[in-house]
Amino acid sequence: SHRSLSMSCPFGFTAKSYEKESDLRSAMKEAMINSKGNCCPFAMRLAWHASGTYDAKSKTGGSDGATMRFKPESTDGANAGLDIMRDIVAPIKEKFPDVSLADIWTYAGKMSIEETGGPKIPFSFGRSDDEDGKKCPENGRLPDASKGAQHLREVFYRMGFDDRGIVALSGGHNLGSCHTDRSGFKGPWTTNPLKFDNEYYTNLVEKEWIEKKWDGPLQYTDKATGSLMMLPTDLALMKDEKFKVIVEEYAKDKETFFKDFAKYFSLLLHLGCEEAMKAKK
Repeated sequence: SHRSLSMSCPFGFTAKSYEKESDLRSAMKEAMINSKGNCCPFAMRLAWHASGTYDAKSKTGGSDGATMRFKPESTDGANAGLDIMRDIVAPIKEKFPDVSLADIWTYAGKMSIEETGGPKIPFSFGRSDDEDGKKCPENGRLPDASKGAQHLREVFYRMGFDDRGIVALSGGHNLGSCHTDRSGFKGPWTTNPLKFDNEYYTNLVEKEWIEKKWDGPLQYTDKATGSLMMLPTDLALMKDEKFKVIVEEYAKDKETFFKDFAKYFSLLLHLGCEEAMKAKK
């Protein structure tokens, strides 16, 4: 096999390495960051949504299988526009046929953080691609940005995460912007949507957020400039006492946030990977 066992990841699964990883990474970087733009935030969303369907009780969903290629998962409203990102990384599969699409999508997510100044994300190769959509999770398993703290807990606890994981993974919003033709929402969370840092948290803590006056769904804008935005699920982190303490901690301490994000995002990318789960028990 082209895959060789390497050192154990700190999160309980045995990391499988890939001997052509540096070539793969170069090819992916070329596809993701070029004269057409930087699609790291988009890549993070693909990896997140491919993984975040996991149900720890039924052991269904997750990143193994690359099932977003099939209905009903491809039609989930939460995944609107992700076909574009899947097309961007599709040529990588042709260049590296021995790497699964499931590995490519999640590896693109790892890279999206590392290439924008974020922490190193522990990663294991070894996912496989399903041949059909029989194992597609039902739609509606991903977070709904229009809801509150209870909804966040339902979705993330179902995956096996705790409150700290919820607040850390919400930090994915340090990257990118919302687009009306995808999520229906509009605008960036931070002043530099292509830089992964802890500004999302400092903005939550320090800025005053007011309802945006527009024809779209309920979202918030910063009172001072009107150039930034937050979603109802973002502000839910400040309304809930347990979440708020963690937001404030991350706002003060970027290193702690980076350490936690690396841990939780790595776990997210490996949800539903049998081998990883077996080693974890």
